[in-house]
Amino acid sequence: MVFSSLVFLYAFLPLVLLVYYLVPRRFRNLVLLVFSLLFYGWGEPKYVLLMVFSFSAAYAFGFSIAKYRVENPRRARFWTLLSVSVSLLSLFFFKYYDFTAANLSHLPFWNLPLLGLRLPIGISFYTFQILSYTLDLYRGNAELQRNYVRFGTYVSLFPQLIAGPIVRYREIAAELQERRETVSDFAAGVERFCIGLSKKVLLGDPLASGYLYFRESLARSPSALAAWGQVIFYAFHLYFDFSGYSDMAIGLGRMFGFRFPENFNYPYIATSISDFWRRWHITLSSWFREYVYIPLGGNRKGKWRQVRNLAIVWLLTGFWHGADWNFLLWGVYFLVLLLLERFLLKDVLDILPRFLRRFLTVFAVFLGFLLFSEQNLAVVWQTLGCLFGVNCGLGDALDFYHWKTLFPLLLIAAFCATPLPKRIFSAVLKRKKRFGVLRPAFCAFVLLLSTAFLVARSFSPFEYFQF
Repeated sequence: MVFSSLVFLYAFLPLVLLVYYLVPRRFRNLVLLVFSLLFYGWGEPKYVLLMVFSFSAAYAFGFSIAKYRVENPRRARFWTLLSVSVSLLSLFFFKYYDFTAANLSHLPFWNLPLLGLRLPIGISFYTFQILSYTLDLYRGNAELQRNYVRFGTYVSLFPQLIAGPIVRYREIAAELQERRETVSDFAAGVERFCIGLSKKVLLGDPLASGYLYFRESLARSPSALAAWGQVIFYAFHLYFDFSGYSDMAIGLGRMFGFRFPENFNYPYIATSISDFWRRWHITLSSWFREYVYIPLGGNRKGKWRQVRNLAIVWLLTGFWHGADWNFLLWGVYFLVLLLLERFLLKDVLDILPRFLRRFLTVFAVFLGFLLFSEQNLAVVWQTLGCLFGVNCGLGDALDFYHWKTLFPLLLIAAFCATPLPKRIFSAVLKRKKRFGVLRPAFCAFVLLLSTAFLVARSFSPFEYFQF
């Protein structure tokens, strides 16, 4: 079940809200836990038990970690390592085992069988949430959660279960204990959800259609127009798809009284690669920074330690996204860009005009997403060549036609990827108080329009579900 489905919008969500607000406050976490497991089981019935086992193990290990944290640090470290190992082994077995076995089979005396297991949806996200609880508990940055229902709700909470934002335990620990849902928070949550739904359905999905056309055209008859169409439409599709999901998740959380962290901040207006990663998938970047980069030493202890620490983080970031070489190369690509930016090109980039820095950043990011979208490295290489006219023509009549037809959509997408629409809307509301009715009217309009699009279109899953 996905947020942009008619079943979710007009059956599951109304039912959850109805039951949630009818039951006494002390039972509301239980309601969320039960419905979250049902939500997950709708798409992954056989993997519900895996998720329950994962958070049950972390919950149980937490008692030993908390018990020995002060009186016997060595034992606390043992239980922490055991908890982390159980979580990571589960992730490795389902996500990385086949990749490892296939690559080891090229070595003598290694012939591990491939299991062909389907990747459990959201396992990378909920595993990182479990790890954040375990590590924060060990460090003393979080209190032991003794209530099993509250802890299970934290891990499985359906708004952010499948594709984030990655919520660290301490960020919502107080809200799991006690929260006050208000009408204004609920209304803000509905508005945020509708914005996310429109980004996914009205922009993300049509952009995906453009991307798929140009990808097929490139495979059929390589051309520069098809290559640029594939790269540009995929990058905008990915942004509106993923940020739309994050907006919906944040909005849903607010409807139930939770404040989830922001996950995007207009990344395509970034003026550097570092700035881009402060704006894109913010909760993942901050997770790696807090639990990997800083413990390794961060920016301290000299230049070569920084390089080593960045290399570890970016190899892990690439590998987190998928068990294939293209994701590792994607991580290496951004590692190289960040190293160049930090150690070689900083002075040069600082004197460039802001618009030029934005253009160069977006250009580099869009090229990087080519590795992200294509597993066949030979196709990646061919597409890179076509971008610059190597061994391919400009394009055929169909390519020109589709560029002409889809260009208005691209302009709208580029405009909506900036803060301008929000600023204009806010300025209008601030200037004319009577225009306050525009907020609920806008929500109703985009909900109805998105529903019409969903009725007319086939199922379109979120891009980040595969991770």
